[in-house]
Amino acid sequence: MLQLNVKNESSRLKAVVLGTAISNGPTPTVEEAYDPKSLEHILAGTYPVEEDMVKEMEALNQVFEKYDVKVYRPEIIENYNQIFTRDIGFVIDDVFVKANILPERERELDAIQYVIDQIDPKKVVRPPDEVHIEGGDVMVWNDHVFIGTYKGSDYKDYITARTNMEGVNYIKNLFPHKIVKEFDLVKSKIEAKDNALHLDCCFQPVGKDKGIIYKSGFREEADYMYLVNLFGKENLFHITREEMYGMNSNVFSIAPDVVVSEKNFTRLNNWFKEQGFTVEEIPYAEIAKQEGLLRCSTLPLIRE
Repeated sequence: MLQLNVKNESSRLKAVVLGTAISNGPTPTVEEAYDPKSLEHILAGTYPVEEDMVKEMEALNQVFEKYDVKVYRPEIIENYNQIFTRDIGFVIDDVFVKANILPERERELDAIQYVIDQIDPKKVVRPPDEVHIEGGDVMVWNDHVFIGTYKGSDYKDYITARTNMEGVNYIKNLFPHKIVKEFDLVKSKIEAKDNALHLDCCFQPVGKDKGIIYKSGFREEADYMYLVNLFGKENLFHITREEMYGMNSNVFSIAPDVVVSEKNFTRLNNWFKEQGFTVEEIPYAEIAKQEGLLRCSTLPLIRE
């Protein structure tokens, strides 16, 4: 049996589901693009190729090996994108929540069923249909759960709006002892530089008391201020619009003092080092073209 345990974003990682880029399928058509960033690269002819993405994911796998992390991979589905395991489920404390994802992605959950089968069935939940929630919008931070959402009345018009208020309320009911705080995110179907697809595109805690934040990703200044007050302004690394577009907030913590980051995030990586972090720098720029990065392609199961 897998004894799940995830209390925050940065405790020492012991077990994780890492996505796969093998048999990733052909470049999507314009109609198939789920987000504005992928669309941009499809149109420009710069959409990432499988071979490059496989190499990048292998670099992350090697880092996990170095730190003795147990890594599970999805079963391969032919010609299918299975990189972003974060979207399909998430763990809060010792509960595995299956996400209600875009219906055409349901097969991604089937591909990790062999992992879910190792968890106590009483600890696996599936929200009702009206609840929309994806792992990229959910962050556990000790007594808090941070959730990204979109409160606009035009929610249903946005394929980039992935978590609704029903999703927020579902988590509140499931974890009554937690402080569940939702954040209203800026969404755009057409301009990737103004689209916070998930909460981890504009905020992520690192270490014991620090975080990366993009102020303009929040529709309400009060939501941004909530995090500033909680973490302290001096503990937050503020990223620019370009850095948000480059997915700078989507790094991944292996331990409170170890973070995996994209090797081109120069300004961020220098800040990490100044703060005393060990930075495992790897290439991940091709995968980033799909509006996802290191956090998006991992689903932590056990942290110490």
